[in-house]
Amino acid sequence: MLLHAFAVLVAISTAILIFAGGMVTSTGSGLSVPDWPNTYGWFMFTFPVEKWVGGIFYEHSHRLIASTVGFLIVVLAAWLWRVEPRAWVRRLGYIALAAVITQGILGGITVLFFLPDPISIAHAGLAQLVFCLTVTIALVTSPGWKRSAQRADDRVLRSLGVATTAIVYAQILVGATMRHTDAGLAIPDFPLVFGGLAPPVWNAQIAVHYAHRVGALVVSAAALALIGHVLYHHGRHARLRNPALLLLLLLVTQITLGALTILSGKHYIINSLHVVCGAMVLGTSLVLTLRAWRPRFAGSDPIYGSTQGVESSRIWGLTPGVRS
Repeated sequence: MLLHAFAVLVAISTAILIFAGGMVTSTGSGLSVPDWPNTYGWFMFTFPVEKWVGGIFYEHSHRLIASTVGFLIVVLAAWLWRVEPRAWVRRLGYIALAAVITQGILGGITVLFFLPDPISIAHAGLAQLVFCLTVTIALVTSPGWKRSAQRADDRVLRSLGVATTAIVYAQILVGATMRHTDAGLAIPDFPLVFGGLAPPVWNAQIAVHYAHRVGALVVSAAALALIGHVLYHHGRHARLRNPALLLLLLLVTQITLGALTILSGKHYIINSLHVVCGAMVLGTSLVLTLRAWRPRFAGSDPIYGSTQGVESSRIWGLTPGVRS
């Protein structure tokens, strides 16, 4: 239980880091601290508070939060290695650790090479994957995952979940491209596009922005299909129904934040909330997808049944006679 609580803390911290990264981008503070890993020659944790002014505040805060998240993931990976009986869950911890180290290196390269678009976009995309890894670890270490009685092996639900999660992630990458190529206001009106349905003129920034808007429609269609399938076929199963309803709420919130981002002229707080809400849409879709695949773990995971499964249930404090 403590491991699960800590994993939840790490996932929440990663979401906060994504918001902080959004604030750096939204305020144009990416080069406010020109050196790395130090801050104006200071070890980052000793940089004087009185010097946290302007863009330095956002960039330096982002670095401190990133370092904290990195440390938390080191602890999480070590904890999983020490007590987790499932090899595939331990591997998730190792992958999360490798990913967050790579994320830090990409962040440093981004600063040292003056914000190259491909590296900045990769940095943003990898942040979402780190978040997905922490969310997955939090889910599969939960008592509910281990003792879940949800047996609905629905192939359509699994396919919809995978497709929706992949589409959401692709949309996030398009959004990151839009932000880092300064295309956020390339189309200045909403919901119309220069007063119509398609741009009358095209350039790279308009194309990226328009692709993001079209992507929002595709994401909405996929998410609504997934939500509708869950509510129609599995409405009695709270472990599927609840994330489906949360996904619906987050989808509406995300679309609203996207509209407000444009109408407010890219207000930095609204824009950053739009970024982190996108991560929450992705994470919720992932949770729903993993729960749809949950029955497939029963036959291959040693925590379910067999002599080793009984021993695992003792480790986790579960009743040996109850199958997960």
